[in-house]
Amino acid sequence: MPDRLAAALRTVADFPTPGVQFKDITPILGDAALLREAVERLAAPYREAGVTHVAGMEARGFLLGPLLAAELGAGFIPVRKPGKLPADTYAEAYALEYGTDTLELHRDACGPADRVLLHDDVIATGGTAGAALRLLARTGAAVVGASFLIDLSFLGGRATLPEGLPVHAAIEL
Repeated sequence: MPDRLAAALRTVADFPTPGVQFKDITPILGDAALLREAVERLAAPYREAGVTHVAGMEARGFLLGPLLAAELGAGFIPVRKPGKLPADTYAEAYALEYGTDTLELHRDACGPADRVLLHDDVIATGGTAGAALRLLARTGAAVVGASFLIDLSFLGGRATLPEGLPVHAAIEL
């Protein structure tokens, strides 16, 4: 039986640059039944993990992250690009294919008593997720897992995450 979520993805050739086969999730977001299924699949492995917060990475981690947090009875923590958060932040630079980027997290977003689930729409090379995990480590919070709508497994991002970290993707390509 075909995977309904995977079948709903739209592949857009040469976006945002030539040679990239972009996986567009907007068909899932635009269909209430598929959106519900995506959130349920993302939440399933973490229902008994005592998640207090879901940390979602800018920008597409903001689409399903708050829904996932609500499903788990948890709060939502935005992990943002520099200069977007108003209070004191931690910052973490990470490598991109051509250059570097930086993520920031409010210093008081979570702490040692919290159990955080990291979320983003896609794991590709793992650079963004790795930077977010390093930020969360600075807060003292326990990271209980990492959740992605799509794992582009051929890019090997999952292997770059810390050994032993539970990682779940609703769709594996």
